[in-house]
This record gives sequence, C-alpha cells and structure tokens, in this order.
Amino acid sequence: MQHRHDMPFGAELTERGTVRFRLWAPAAKQVDLCLEGTPEAAPLAMTLKEEGWFELETKRAGPGSLYRYQINGGERVPDPASRFQPRDIHGPSEVVDPATFKWEEGGWSGRPWEETVIYEVHVGTFTPEGTFQGLENRLEHLVKLGVTALELMPVADFPGRWNWGYDGVSLFAPDSRYGQPHDLKSLVQAAHACGLMVFLDVVYNHFGPEGNYLHQYAPDFFTERHHTPWGAAINFDGKDAHWVRQFFIHNALFWLEEYRFDGLRLDAVHTIQDDSKPHILEELAETVFSQLDSKRRIHLVLENDSNIAHYLTRTSNGQPRWYTAQWNDDIHHALHVLTTQETTGYYLDYADQPIAHLGRCLSEGFDYQGQNSPYREGKPRGEPSKALPPSAFVAFFQNHDQVGNRAFGERITILTTPEQVKALTALLLLSPFPPLLFMGQEWGSTQPFPFFCDFSEDLTASVREGRRREFAHFPEFNSPAAQKQIPDPTVQVTFDSAVLNWAHATNTKGKEWLDLHQNLLNLRRQWIVPRLATMRKNNGYYIPLGKQALQVRWQLGDGAQLTLLANLGKISVPLPSLLSGRTLFTTSSNLDEILIHKKLPPEMVIWFFKENPHS
Repeated sequence: MQHRHDMPFGAELTERGTVRFRLWAPAAKQVDLCLEGTPEAAPLAMTLKEEGWFELETKRAGPGSLYRYQINGGERVPDPASRFQPRDIHGPSEVVDPATFKWEEGGWSGRPWEETVIYEVHVGTFTPEGTFQGLENRLEHLVKLGVTALELMPVADFPGRWNWGYDGVSLFAPDSRYGQPHDLKSLVQAAHACGLMVFLDVVYNHFGPEGNYLHQYAPDFFTERHHTPWGAAINFDGKDAHWVRQFFIHNALFWLEEYRFDGLRLDAVHTIQDDSKPHILEELAETVFSQLDSKRRIHLVLENDSNIAHYLTRTSNGQPRWYTAQWNDDIHHALHVLTTQETTGYYLDYADQPIAHLGRCLSEGFDYQGQNSPYREGKPRGEPSKALPPSAFVAFFQNHDQVGNRAFGERITILTTPEQVKALTALLLLSPFPPLLFMGQEWGSTQPFPFFCDFSEDLTASVREGRRREFAHFPEFNSPAAQKQIPDPTVQVTFDSAVLNWAHATNTKGKEWLDLHQNLLNLRRQWIVPRLATMRKNNGYYIPLGKQALQVRWQLGDGAQLTLLANLGKISVPLPSLLSGRTLFTTSSNLDEILIHKKLPPEMVIWFFKENPHS
C-alpha cells in the first residue's frame, strides 16, 4: 500500500513522469530552479502565476534529484517544503517519491484515546545510535513496559548536529542525522505492528534562528502586528495569510497521511497570534478530522500555557470537537512544589497552598481556570475546565521541558527521595488522566537532559550567553561565576550527557523501577482504562488531609468509585474515617498496620477501587 500527501507547493512527482516544482515567493521578481549534479546545470526559469506563485514542470528531475531555488538571480535557497535535506538545512533539497515505501500495516486504524499511555522520546539521545533505526530496535522495551503511544520530540530538519528539535526550519523534512524518510516510515510501521500509536511534536509558532530563508522572498510569512518570544509572529491573520495558513495545515496533513502518524502534539500554541475567524487552531483541527478521521483514529494534543479549555470542547457524543487533550502543566507544577519545595519562577503560582492546587487539578482538570497568576504579574489565566473529562488532560511529573529547562537539566530523581518518586509514579499511572512518561523515567534514570543545540559560529556565542542570562534572575545564579557553571548547550559533552545509558535499565535498581511501572500499567489497563470512555466529565472531588496530603475520589464511567490517598509530606496524617473498596495499590507493605493506626505515613500513596453496586 502507498501513502502520499499531495501538496500545492514543493516538488511533486506527476503521473506524466515529470516533477512539478512550486514556490510561493510574492516578493520575488524572478525564481529559477537549479538542479545540482546534472549535465543541464543551468538554472531553469520558473513561470510566475497568480498570488505570487512560481511554477515549473520538468522531465529533467526525478526521485533523488537535488535542487535549490535561485531568487532574483542571486542567492540559491532550499525548498521550504522540502521532503528531505541530505546535507542539512543550508544544502540542496531532494526530490522524494513517497510511493517507494510500501506500507504493510494491515488493518491498523489506531487506538482509542482512553488507552493512551505516552512515552516521550528525543530520537537523538534515546539510543547510542541516535537514529530512527536505533529507536525501532527498542520498541519491544516499550511494549513490555505497557505504554501504548510513542511520542517523538520534533524531527523537522534543524541546523547542526544536535538540537531538541524546536529550532526546525524545514518542516516537511525529517532531520538527516536521524535517518532518511523511509527510516522514519519504517519506525512508524514497526510501532503499529507492535500495537503502539506514534505521535509527533510539531512547532507552528516560529521557525528556528538559522536556515529560515522565507524572509528573502516571502516576507508576508511574518507580521510585525504580533510579536512572540522569537520576534515577529507568523502571519496567520494579515495580508496574504491564506497561503501561510495552508502551509501549516498541509504540514499537519502531511505527517498524518504520508507518515501515518496517529496524532500530533502542537508546541506552545499560546504564542500563536491570530485575530481572524476561524482561528488557525480551529481550522487546522477541522481540516484534519474532515479529511482523515473517518479512516482511522487521529488524536491532536496541545501545549497551551493559557489553559484555553474551549479548544478541548466535546461534542454531544463525547468526541473532541477540535483537540483531544492538553499537556497539563498545572499538575506538574503543583506536584513539583509539594515534593521539592521550590517556589521560584512559575512555581510561584503554586507556592501558597500547593495541596489545594493539586486537588483542583485532580478534581477539575486545570488549576488555573481564570484566577489571577502571581507569576504573570496578576494577570488572569485559564478557563473553567470541570465539565471536561479527565481524558482531556495529559498528566506527568517529568517531560523534556520540565527537566531540560532547568539550568542543569536535573530529573526529579535527583531533586527528591526515591520514596517520593515512587509515590508520584503511583499517583500518575493510576489516575484517570492519560499519563506521560519521559524516556528513562521507567528505570529511575538520574541522567540529566540539559538544553543543547548546534548553530553556526556566529550564533553560538549569543546562544551560550543567552542561556546564562536566562537564569541570572535566580538567586543561585546571580553571580558570573555561578552562571559559568551552567552547561554550555553548544558543546558535544552537553549533548552526550543526555544520551541514555541503557545499562541502568538492567541493574538492580533499574529493574525494581521497571517492575513498579509495569505493575502499575497492568493495573491501569485492567481496572481504569475500561471505565474511561464513558466518563464524560471529571466527576471528582478532593479533601485536604494536611498541608501536603489529600484524598481524591472519582466516579468512573460505569459508576465505579476510584479513591486516592496521597501523603507527599514528611509527617504522618490522620486517615479519613470512611474508606471502602478493595485496595488496588499501595506503596507500603504495611497496609494493615496503617489502617489499624489510622495514620497515612509520609511519602505514601494508596489507591482504592469500589465496584458500582448497581452495575
């Protein structure tokens, strides 16, 4: 079976044995196609069409041809819709024939969202090889672990040898350091054969600082009407915005259709500025579902610091209208404050009563639902979320951001006790919320995941100094000497420190952590997952049991009752007087003694489950 996504731009193979090249260059007067490594190396003039499009169809190119566009007889630039950049972002683009990969997926149509357990991976550091093939060779580990969805940090071509992926500029081209397009397709196909969904992290809020040539021939791709942390915003609502919007909508369709991804995670959409109607986020989701969702299950997930709950609205039959879920930073931040007592930066918003913030997350979804944010200078943040089901909120206590945005990239395993981490793990994996694990978390990895990138020489110094300035306002880094201790993101030793050491997964402690995760995910699959699809709203409420402890109770979709007792503090707290149901899981081996003395010990979690007596 073949899968390809036909695009109105880029290099497209035709049934006539030709290649049709199209570039949107409204600011250019002349665009020529430059084929490399062929006898006919002279530039080929492209024809100016309506709305700033330049087009050429030729038999001189075919699969594997390398090409650039020459703008106004001057600089030669790669194709912004290139399917592959074999020599990195500044090099020529390659014509790719999607039909050469033969898909053998059988009847794969995805998995229901309620079954989702996400495992987030950075391809370059997950294995020693740092490739799609290296990751494919480790899929059996994920299946045994019990996860159901592999999520890749961005793979769109970025500058240099290593990068988190959020500096991509060739948004349709898998980075060549990870492999070729067919290697990524092979990974997705192999994951599906194992029963794993595969999600891709995509960046639609900015382009990276190096290798973006759009300003030269399509300045209307950007607008000064809006600004982002990266400068002028992408033009989603101004003059000539139509083709800008289509570029990103086709990008989403491209990854879902041509690479068969089961879903996308849209990075930091709160920085996307769009005053038009429909909002680009709504149009993108509606287009994806209208074109693809009838064929298989597609899941779209947001990262949105603004907590805009209406993007997660459900239809009358309980299906997402636009987006399936959002990463819930609130739950991470509340858990982090409770277990580390850190209150600087955005943790300030959770410092006053962290157990109340956690309780609100567990019982209502978002913590911030419109109240004022101290960290954001008192500005309101969020929308009401209690009417949404737990499935709309991805929960985690580690991910690439929350580890890597720290100065040294420390994991929670370095910042608190093993008992605390065990309690957090039990809380996460048995809650009604879809959980996310960050690579290596399942064996209790203590390796850092620092920020790293590899830019050209003229950017390296500014990136290095910018990273140090970023932390200068923190008390522990207010001196130049302290700032110099922050790892240089541009050197190889920083990147190498993040490459997972798989030997840690097989030592005694690693096996104990793996056993814990496998046990909890087995319990989740057996007792929690079957009752989530019919859970149309949160149906939860909480009772504080102390400054760092609480009880939460949910009514699941079939009327069964799920109860959490969690003490994340250092002192025992009284147990509630009424506890009923079977003990689903406890982090202590002395449960009988605990129930007799009616005290919940420190750093402990207990889960109870009670069947619906009327079912």
